[in-house]
Amino acid sequence: MRQITAPELAAWLADPAREQPLLLDVREDWEFETCKIAGSVQIPMHLIPVRVGEIDDDREVVCICHHGARSMNVAAFLERNGFSNVTNLTGGVHAWAVQVDPSMPKY
Repeated sequence: MRQITAPELAAWLADPAREQPLLLDVREDWEFETCKIAGSVQIPMHLIPVRVGEIDDDREVVCICHHGARSMNVAAFLERNGFSNVTNLTGGVHAWAVQVDPSMPKY
């Protein structure tokens, strides 16, 4: 699976020439309500197996969590289930808050 850093993802999202990925946030509700990357879609990790059909397997998917471990597991699950365009956000929303958007709340 591919990995992407927060600054690399920010550059991708800011590039109008690139197709925008699905930002799949796999954190729990309270975490998502605390902070999120704009445009993210939330499906908590434990619901991914039953909601996998909601994820477009033709689109680039960037998996996001707090620090990158849960999202890495979800990315691996998606790959095992036929998704070929999956990337994990290294460091998760914490890295995004530190490296891209210092105004984002941290927890």
